[in-house]
Amino acid sequence: VSRMTVRQAMLDLARAGLIYSRVGKGTFVSEPKIDQQLKTLTGFTQDVIGRGSQPSSRVLEAKRESASDSIAEKLRLPLGTELVLLSRVRLADAIPLAVETVHLPHALVPNLLNHDFEVESLYAVLEKDYGYRLTRAEQSIEAALATPRQAAFLQLTPPAPILVMERLAFTDQGLPIEYVSSTYRGDRYKFRSILTPRAEQAT
Repeated sequence: VSRMTVRQAMLDLARAGLIYSRVGKGTFVSEPKIDQQLKTLTGFTQDVIGRGSQPSSRVLEAKRESASDSIAEKLRLPLGTELVLLSRVRLADAIPLAVETVHLPHALVPNLLNHDFEVESLYAVLEKDYGYRLTRAEQSIEAALATPRQAAFLQLTPPAPILVMERLAFTDQGLPIEYVSSTYRGDRYKFRSILTPRAEQAT
């Protein structure tokens, strides 16, 4: 067959999620999709360990910044409130699975940036060092195509599908503490939830 035919076939396989390419290393057969159940509030580290894999992170950005209109609204804070921004590539067994950007009110987590979040779990630090236990979250998921930047971080071949998740997490006191926007590899993830019938109203 011609080189062009092989190239097109490889692109079709990549779009179907059956293979993936790593720059400078070659093309590989994809692992089965991760079946992520949406019934408990857990962090990436807990999820990966629970599947028997080794979690790691690569910090892209860690800084303090003022809340924009949209982030202030989501965290229910005044415009310009000082926040902590933490952006990371999240990996399992050295394979990048997600890009995660977190915003937290700085007043609630002073000195948070002193931690090394390439090896530490954010949720573990929030509970151990600050006494915050996250017990509830509002979450949405939608499909999209990866931007060139996202594709590079996730080692995807464009055009590549991703799953975009937004989550607002609350402490056990009902305090909104974390807004996170995550992009997951569409070729590696599927999200599943369990639905039950609505209880019949008394008549």
